[in-house]
Amino acid sequence: MNSIFLRRRFSLNILSRMIVLALIGAGVVVWKMDFILDVYFRNQLTATGYLINGAIAVLFLIGLLKMIATFLIYSREENAVMRFVANLEKQPDDPISISGISEHTLIARRFRTMERLHRANTPINQSALAATLVASESTRNSFPKFINNILILTGVFGTIVSLSIALLGASDLLESSVAVSGMGMVVHGMSTALSTTITAIVCYLYFGYFYMKLTDVQTNLVSGIEQVTTSHLVPRFQVQTDSVLYEFTGLIRSLQVLVKQMEQSQRIFEQVEKRLVGTLDSYRERIQGVGDDLSSIKSLLKHGFRLPETDA
Repeated sequence: MNSIFLRRRFSLNILSRMIVLALIGAGVVVWKMDFILDVYFRNQLTATGYLINGAIAVLFLIGLLKMIATFLIYSREENAVMRFVANLEKQPDDPISISGISEHTLIARRFRTMERLHRANTPINQSALAATLVASESTRNSFPKFINNILILTGVFGTIVSLSIALLGASDLLESSVAVSGMGMVVHGMSTALSTTITAIVCYLYFGYFYMKLTDVQTNLVSGIEQVTTSHLVPRFQVQTDSVLYEFTGLIRSLQVLVKQMEQSQRIFEQVEKRLVGTLDSYRERIQGVGDDLSSIKSLLKHGFRLPETDA
């Protein structure tokens, strides 16, 4: 576990930071409510400001919801990676099934992919797997990236439209020096340009910061998966020339130890054989001595009982 450098609860920490900044922003809105009402709602001659600011807010909220959903997904993925590493110590054969890690998580799919390649005796190219993972995860952030790129452009678009309205008011003002509506349209256009620019910049700053953090969370997760692959999965599934040579060297060393043990056993057997031969020689000598003793006893019995020599 300590060999894997993965920030735990990184996604949830970013979500907490997002909520805190949103609350701070809501407090500023309440604090400056009169200014916001003057800029955005009061004395609006046309609905242009409502439409452009509303479009910016809708894009901002949709992108924000997408980022929140992605943060929650990455939080689940981070927990799955940490659980997977812990399960490798408990059940190395199948670390996915023992604690309910979903088969749809990134680490589970990586494990199953390497397992299939290993069973098919196919070389495992970790670089290709890493590139595939990065490409797959980059598509997850395509919509937030689009929102991040166009937010500031919507502000520019609102400014251009508002300046066009101001120019129309200036044209009416030039045609008739007594026309009050022309001056009001100029002021309205400039105010709308200001409001759309403020909305776009504020939304862009908030959204851009958390989009950057989203890429950090993605990088953290992908890095953790690749570290697990390098530290735990590649040594388990990958078969390389160096690893085969290393295992063969270990086998030779084991055989050398076995040969030494066999030599020691052979020397012991030789010593046992020598002892057996010596024991048999001494036994043969003793048997021969017993035969001589029996012959002497037999001869004494014959002489003592004066038996003929031919009797048994």
